[in-house]
Order: sequence, then structure tokens, then C-alpha cells
Amino acid sequence: MILIGQYDSPFVRRVAIAMALYGIDYEHRTWSVFGDADRLAEINPLRRVPTLVCDDEVALMESHLILDYLDECAGADRALIAPSGPARRDALRICALACGIADKAVSLFYEMKLHDVSSDVWIDRCRAQIGGALAMLESERAAQSTPYWGGAMIGHADIATACALRFVGEAHPGVIDRTAVPALADLADRCEAMEVFQTICQPFNPPA
Repeated sequence: MILIGQYDSPFVRRVAIAMALYGIDYEHRTWSVFGDADRLAEINPLRRVPTLVCDDEVALMESHLILDYLDECAGADRALIAPSGPARRDALRICALACGIADKAVSLFYEMKLHDVSSDVWIDRCRAQIGGALAMLESERAAQSTPYWGGAMIGHADIATACALRFVGEAHPGVIDRTAVPALADLADRCEAMEVFQTICQPFNPPA
């Protein structure tokens, strides 16, 4: 398999971490959605990362879809998410909120850094969406006593949460007050202390 994208993307990183935990080997192509847009378009017309090229050369895009495929490859006994029921629903919901935070952080970066004139309305909306999702996740995480979202073992929800918090912290210093989200910060810190998180890591590299 070929994983395309840089590890400073929280979406590429969550896929790469899952692949490492599954023991799935892959070739890593550190293409940029800006600098390598033309050759990326030959594989993924959306010109987005992560893009995963499967062994049969079919290209998958969007981290949720990619991880669903990788879960099937790993098998139900090893999958980083419950196979069905409320546990799966809840994990997918946490992943959606965490990835939504990361997505809004990307939108906020583009609005503030790539436009000559930024929209204060859009900036405020993105910040409100990030803050609202963080508050909801913090409230729910603080109510749990398990080491990870799904219990004793790390799963996709934990990976997505940690990757999102790191990305927002690096792309927008000061947007997240870690003292206001202690439960999330604790979860993220424990994930980031793991060897796989330290190995699959790249400081945020803003597009030129």
C-alpha cells in the first residue's frame, strides 16, 4: 500500500498510526496538496490527503473511509473500533467531533493566512465550532474513568482526539486553553507519550 500525505496533517497521521498499530506495511509518499497537487490529482482528483493506494491500485480518500477499509483488513478481533452496536456508534461520533475540530482548524488557517482580507465572521464561526466541540468532548471525557474512550485499549477515537489537539495547538497557538480541557489534555498526553505517536509525527509545516 501507498500512503500519501505528510504527518503534520492530523488526518494523515491518524491513518498512519492505525496502520502502524495494525502492523500494515506501507510506502509513505510525503506529497503536499500544494506543491505536489498535479501528481496527486492523477491519483486523487480531489487533490486531498490522506490518499491510500491499495495493493490493487484502487485509491481511497478521506480518513474515515480509509480506516474503515483498514479495520476490515486487520480483522474484527484486532480492529481499533467495536464491530457494531452503541460502542461503535459512540466511537464514530467521537471521531467525527475530533476530526471536525481539526477540519475547522484547517479552515481557520486558510482564512487567516492565505487570504489577503480575512472574514471576521468566518473566523469567529470557526473558533466557535472548535470551542463548542472541545467543550462537548471535554465534558464527556471527564465523565469517564477508563484510560481510553472505549475502555482499557486505545482506539480510533483516542487517536483522532490526540491528533486533533496536537494539530490545533501547533497551527493556532492559544486557541486551545489546555487548562480548560484537562481530561482531553491528559488523554492526548498519554497517547503522545507512546512510541508510535512519537515516531509518526511532524511539526506543522504551513504551506508557502
